[in-house]
Amino acid sequence: MTTKIRQDINIGQNIRKHRIENHLTQDQVIAKLQLREIAISRSAYSQMECGTYNIRVSELLALVDLFNVPIGVFFTDTSSNKDLVDNNRNN
Repeated sequence: MTTKIRQDINIGQNIRKHRIENHLTQDQVIAKLQLREIAISRSAYSQMECGTYNIRVSELLALVDLFNVPIGVFFTDTSSNKDLVDNNRNN
């Protein structure tokens, strides 16, 4: 059984931000994910950044490893720089 995260927040913007900060193209990220045994197509990755793809936990963990960031950075609201994970804990 594959575990997926239902995106009630758009983490795709943060994935894109970290890809750009690492000076990588989508194709380069896909190649690096595939080296980590994450089978993902260009279309699926593009949908991930757009927030229309149900990201798998294994994909998210591979991106954490690839970008060398803590997992929480993907759950930060880029429009207000608020940490959505912390806000949800307080509600």
